[in-house]
Amino acid sequence: MESSEDLRRVERERERAAGPESRAATTSTTAEPAVSEPAVRETAGGADGREEPLGARVRASDRSGRVALVTGASRGLGAAIAEALARNGLTVAINFVRDEAGAREVRRRIRAEGGTAEVFRADVTDEARVAELCRAVRETLGPVDVLVLNATGSQPAAGVEDLSWQDMLDQLEFFVKSPLLLAKEVIPGMRERGYGRIVNIGSEVVELGVPESSAYVAAKAAQLGLTRSWARELAPHGITVNLVAPGWIPTERHGTVTEESARAYTERVPMGRFGLVEEVGTAVAHLASAEAGFITGQRLAVNGGNTLT
Repeated sequence: MESSEDLRRVERERERAAGPESRAATTSTTAEPAVSEPAVRETAGGADGREEPLGARVRASDRSGRVALVTGASRGLGAAIAEALARNGLTVAINFVRDEAGAREVRRRIRAEGGTAEVFRADVTDEARVAELCRAVRETLGPVDVLVLNATGSQPAAGVEDLSWQDMLDQLEFFVKSPLLLAKEVIPGMRERGYGRIVNIGSEVVELGVPESSAYVAAKAAQLGLTRSWARELAPHGITVNLVAPGWIPTERHGTVTEESARAYTERVPMGRFGLVEEVGTAVAHLASAEAGFITGQRLAVNGGNTLT
């Protein structure tokens, strides 16, 4: 009985006898099927017929006039997100409700780097104001392709016995009602164009279960539920929905952080430090990009490993 080595030697001798053309034919019929080329490369359409890598094509598409609306973008995380999106080539609508000077400063920084941005005042928990906001953005900059839901209100600490139903509703206004109102305004256009990116800004508190913050934590958990349900519902239309969950990243809204509280938090974080607003901006910008078109329904924690998801 011939060994496998004997069989391979006989096969090599047959190929040498048959010549190169026969070897090519044999190879073409026995090799594994190639991955469909359109799945990984697309013809550039140039006269020379050369192909363009998919990565280059989708990066270019982010610079084709797409518009991002960022709520609560006059300072802190919202400002960093707006600036990161502008650096990726998107035109940015900077929403604010009170801090007009802050919003104008964000616009100035974006324009100084060669980006395009405009400011829009609106209370994004008010249905009529949301409709006016989206209409103004559409008429001034164009239809919204990227929606970043960052606006938030105050988060007073209260134990269970001291918590009222109104306290719960106040948090749901920002993290359930506002996302719903804005999504209803922009999704029809996204669906028509076959493209959209929705990014919710959540929080690590959903995993940590922070005491005396149950109204805020519950509303943030509801926001995660919206993200996952909308992701499945909208995926067939080219619309992705994701959530970025920052850890404690000191911003203006936190006031002065004491050394004791900073140490108590950072000692629990595997990376041993606070995060930066720019790191949140970078994470959002990626999920909002054309390259992230196959990522949806996900929760991305930006907290140095403080929670693992």
